[in-house]
Amino acid sequence: MTKSSIVDVVGVGLNATDTLIPLPHYPAPGSKVEFRSASVLPGGQVASAVIACQHWGMRTRYVGKVGDDDAAMLHRSEFARAGVETHLVKAQGCASQQAFILVDDAGERTVLWKRDNRLTLRPEELERQWIVDARALHVDGHDTAAAAVAAGWARAAGIPVVVDLDDLYPGVEALFNNLDYLVASRDIPGRLLGEHDLLRSLPALQRRYGCHLAAATLGHDGVLAWDGTQFHYASAYRIEAVDTTGAGDIFHAGFIYGLLQGWPLQRQLDFACAAAALNCTAVGARGGIQSVENIERLMAAGARYAPAFDLSRR
Repeated sequence: MTKSSIVDVVGVGLNATDTLIPLPHYPAPGSKVEFRSASVLPGGQVASAVIACQHWGMRTRYVGKVGDDDAAMLHRSEFARAGVETHLVKAQGCASQQAFILVDDAGERTVLWKRDNRLTLRPEELERQWIVDARALHVDGHDTAAAAVAAGWARAAGIPVVVDLDDLYPGVEALFNNLDYLVASRDIPGRLLGEHDLLRSLPALQRRYGCHLAAATLGHDGVLAWDGTQFHYASAYRIEAVDTTGAGDIFHAGFIYGLLQGWPLQRQLDFACAAAALNCTAVGARGGIQSVENIERLMAAGARYAPAFDLSRR
């Protein structure tokens, strides 16, 4: 067993190598579109969130799986450069997860991705100490069996579990038994419950799984959260978007940072929205990670979109 140190955040989940391709517009069927450049950059939901937390001065650990290719070397190099304690399981004879991301002039992205089944992180490849020697666990639920085991260890040790859920992966409900903060994409509550009104589905989701918080990230519409007693809402910040890749990843990092600072929920959500917005001002999933000071500066003076929800009467 590997001896591990105490960290603030441990992340168990996806990494990816992103090929970013800026385009003037999304290609029409049957068309040819010239692209200006292509950049190969590291990404992945949990991996990028961990990098952001490390950038903000937290002690971090990442657990994931890579192939035995050049992309794996890129991930190792980036984690080492950032100072993240890393446990990368190698899948022999296998390429690491890759994505081709088309980014239009408005910064909106379309993701094409490929992941070999041999990259699935298995429960037996985890070590309990990697998980329980932390103040918070962050998972994305993609490798559901491993994520569920990690969440069970964390819950038993009294460690809060934050879940970034962007799809309903097979068997993902096993993870829900041991989560504390479910922060999902806009469509997930409706797909889980068959109720697409978030003002109804978020409270129902929180009651069903007994988590502290159920929230939905809404892109330009910000984030809506239910804490078991009341709703909390934060509108998004207005920025000149270059690339929205990784916005959700950095939002989750901001949420975790605020959680471990002991901030009130509203400040957590505002910080997470500001961090995500600033990340969209540069290319790549991690290209616009800013300092805590710059994020707080945007919180203090930045323009915001009009609220998508009026909670004053609730």
